Amino acid sequence: MSFGKLKKAYGKVTINPNWCKGCGFCVEYCPTDALEMSTAYNAKGYHPPRVKNADECRDCKFCEKVCPEFAIFVTTDQR
Repeated sequence: MSFGKLKKAYGKVTINPNWCKGCGFCVEYCPTDALEMSTAYNAKGYHPPRVKNADECRDCKFCEKVCPEFAIFVTTDQR
């Protein structure tokens, strides 16, 4: 029985900068270092995160689980 090659999982991160309060949990706890804090400000005066390297996201959804403001979510990217 052959299962073939395993494919890497990829995710697409979507951030709602207006909901973000700049806590940085998503950046700090991202296991693949795909996110970083932006230098831009949102409407509330906080620095929201941004995707630093989209190819590093592995669809673990940990960033959305640790976000207290529900400002970030990940969808599966079929490549």
